[in-house]
Amino acid sequence: MDARAQPWWMALAGLGGGMLIAVAQSSLGGGFTPAVGVAGPDLFYGTDLYTPMTPVAVTVLALFLVRWWPYLLAAGGLVCVVIAWPQLVTDPPVLMFYYQHAVAFPLLVIGVLGAAQRLLDTGAARLGAIVAGLAIGFGFFGAALHNVGYQNPNTALHSWQVLLVVLGLAAVTPALRWGMSGDRAWSWQLLRPAVAGGLVVLVAMLFAMLGTERLAELFGVSYRTLAIYPNAKSAIVGGLTLAVAVLLVLIAGLWPLAGTLTAGLTQLAVTVPLTIALAATVDSLAERGTAVLAGIAIGAAGAATRHRMAAAVALTIGAATSVLVAHSATSGQPMKLAGQYGLIPSLFIIALTCAAATAAIGATAPVLAPRGAVPAVLGPIVSVFAVAGLGITPVFDGGARDQGRLYAPIPLDVAGVLLLAGAAAIGGLGVAHHITSRWASRKQAELIRLEAAAAERDRLARPIHDGVLQVLAMVQREGSELGGTGAQLAALAGEQEVALRNLLSGNATTPGGERSADLRGRLNALASPAVEFSGPVDPVPLPAATTAEILAAVGAALDNVRQHAGPSARAWILLEDEDDAVRITIRDDGPGFDPDRLRVAARSGRLGVEQSIRGRISDLGGTTTITSRPGIGTEVELWVPR
Repeated sequence: MDARAQPWWMALAGLGGGMLIAVAQSSLGGGFTPAVGVAGPDLFYGTDLYTPMTPVAVTVLALFLVRWWPYLLAAGGLVCVVIAWPQLVTDPPVLMFYYQHAVAFPLLVIGVLGAAQRLLDTGAARLGAIVAGLAIGFGFFGAALHNVGYQNPNTALHSWQVLLVVLGLAAVTPALRWGMSGDRAWSWQLLRPAVAGGLVVLVAMLFAMLGTERLAELFGVSYRTLAIYPNAKSAIVGGLTLAVAVLLVLIAGLWPLAGTLTAGLTQLAVTVPLTIALAATVDSLAERGTAVLAGIAIGAAGAATRHRMAAAVALTIGAATSVLVAHSATSGQPMKLAGQYGLIPSLFIIALTCAAATAAIGATAPVLAPRGAVPAVLGPIVSVFAVAGLGITPVFDGGARDQGRLYAPIPLDVAGVLLLAGAAAIGGLGVAHHITSRWASRKQAELIRLEAAAAERDRLARPIHDGVLQVLAMVQREGSELGGTGAQLAALAGEQEVALRNLLSGNATTPGGERSADLRGRLNALASPAVEFSGPVDPVPLPAATTAEILAAVGAALDNVRQHAGPSARAWILLEDEDDAVRITIRDDGPGFDPDRLRVAARSGRLGVEQSIRGRISDLGGTTTITSRPGIGTEVELWVPR
């Protein structure tokens, strides 16, 4: 198969996995996060240990097999076949549907996120961000489908499930073909996130398994107190889970922790308004489904842009605005929205919250991809954070309705504030990632420059060694025998030979090995009857190497004055000490020259100005400006940052 087509097949498989996620979510409903055993024995499990262990074991296994994500999707899809056609299993046990959801959902979520990780690793950033957002977007769609079964459980829900299973498996199947010959080598980079994810879901299950009586004993409070105030127990368990989970996520690194807090906060914030809006549209199934799909499409489009962080922030702020407006319109009583079935406002909330969550997950995925943490963090870890946060807040129980009233201890304004906090977290993560990326790019560019300089030095070393150095050695040897001027030439040749050898070896040093030098004093030493110097009263300290290069450039400019303007020409040197740079201006009263003369000289191979002046200053990160016209003299301005 053409390698260029593989990203599209991976994206198609991720889309199919999203459809299967909707099927698994619709089979149990009531939530928006993977089943990781966080409900607690008082709510569901009783004394059965195998029931909560099932999703935990499947989640941990999937994390360590994420390199084979197409097979995870296929396995989850086969379980969804049983969900869509329960008659395939004769005499199903009571918890059959729970076990189907507990097995299928973690496999599918981690499989879709594994596809996103693979896309991001191969450079398909836009497709990877979209696929990551689909993991949560289709979870919302499955939760919206759940209430369809209440209307006509024998036809409506079953028809949707059958359609999504068929389309999902058809989209996943092509990935299996090339997935068998794909890269199966284990990446140790994935080990730390996988370990962190497995420990987080295990700790969440252990805390959730604490019954009310056992929890009361641990904290030394009355059993009746926790029984009377169940929200207190949820807050205790949620707080313990979050505290330990934060420490465990640090195993994966600081960036996975930042991504967890950002995505987890956004996922938590959308739960309250989305559940209220879904309850308010229970009699408008087509409109509600369309709103969810529209939100997924908008969020995916935002994640596909280059400015996905800004798009996620904008959509999250838009969702927060709609939620705060709904809070004001209902006078702080969100049950009115559901009780009165406010269709249009609810559809806006559904679309915007789904878009915000999808875009936030899509924007976070590229930040986590270099650490190999997309499946672990955006899957089970974020789910545990969101569910534990629901226990702390606390929130209502899955949008349960009682005589037209929706019980929501958390008002919508709190949900709106959480969404604004999520927008700030997304923006902060984006800024931090941008700064880090720029720093890494500059560091890489500097390494490339150093390697190129070393290669060029090695290339020049051979001809210089065979030519120039031998000539200098001969001058040094022969000149010392002549005496007088010859001895002086021999001494200069010896000094230049040592300096050139040091330069070629990369060990060039400044005279005296000084760490810093006074540029003002060194320039003042150049003053003579023909050269006038002006500068600050105080010394201008610079690194010795920088000072040496500036002096060499100024010396080259003065040599040009003596050579081209004649011995009677005068020159002026002006030193200006700026806050973050120094500026040196060399001006003469010579005849000047045509500005095109330098370009002609450079093209013909005469590189005196280009190398002796511009090259030196450019290596220091500075700029050189040469201004001249016939009859007005020449001005050379050197600007060097500190």
